[in-house]
Amino acid sequence: MNYKLKKISGDASFREFYRLQKGRHTSIIVQAKKEKFKNLITYIVVNNILKKNKIYAPKLITNHYDNNIIEISDLGNKSFYEFIIKKKSKFKNYKNLIRIIIKLQNIKPKRTYHFGKYKINFQNYSIKNLHKESDLFFDWYLQHCLKSSKQKKIKNILKKELTKVYKKLYFKNTVFVHRDFHASNIMVNKNKLGLIDSQDAIIGNPLYDLASLIDDVRIKLPSNLQERLFNFYYSKSKLKKEQYKNLKNDFEILSVQRNLKILGIFVRLFKRDGKPNYLKYLPYTWRLIERRLKNPVFENFNLMLKKYLKIQKLKKINNL
Repeated sequence: MNYKLKKISGDASFREFYRLQKGRHTSIIVQAKKEKFKNLITYIVVNNILKKNKIYAPKLITNHYDNNIIEISDLGNKSFYEFIIKKKSKFKNYKNLIRIIIKLQNIKPKRTYHFGKYKINFQNYSIKNLHKESDLFFDWYLQHCLKSSKQKKIKNILKKELTKVYKKLYFKNTVFVHRDFHASNIMVNKNKLGLIDSQDAIIGNPLYDLASLIDDVRIKLPSNLQERLFNFYYSKSKLKKEQYKNLKNDFEILSVQRNLKILGIFVRLFKRDGKPNYLKYLPYTWRLIERRLKNPVFENFNLMLKKYLKIQKLKKINNL
């Protein structure tokens, strides 16, 4: 039998992906350059959890962990992003993704899972973890965009305000969270929607994955469509008995947190990893942040942004 191996486009991680063709059948080879345990073992375990709960995800075929490689099933080469980006009417298809989020949230997560001799502990999306992520904004985005000797002072002031905001999250960390649920991490394969890039899963807030999907920096959804999708989730989830304002509160807090993190990650990808393509998303990321900063919970944080950062000037990519 003839074998063909072709490198395929990857993501923002330290992994490389190859499509292995064996006759008519294909599979995916995942090679981890760094963070080997998370990118291979944890990835296998999370995929097993998803499949057990009837969510389409890659299946482990062979495990060569000692050589930094695993082989998994091929979910095809068309992402939901490629499928949806040119469609004028997106609501119907996005509803299917929200149904997957609801399926994720119906998983009853355990703190610890085992895979052979390995033990995987799922973290809780604590305030400490939220800060660890939003710190990427200060440590990468501001470092390269804000030429000021007061960076440390500004970071401390803004972090203090963010702590006050994070403490106003209403829902507890009780549900299974994919943590990077957006259109590029969903594969469309023979009318099935498959979930990839799941190694960062965590036990967290039920609004996080929804914020990742609706406020996706890669796809500019009109605000009225965003609102319709949010309302669809509200009508279908177990949280429909909760007050609408509590869901909206957490959605907007987590959207800002996530997109601050993304600003930092995308600048890091440019500065550290030589991947300038991600810079094109920065202006829209700011637009999403500003859209959610209208929530009164951000009043002081928003004032601090304007006072210390002159935020309008920071939007210019050429500052980098």
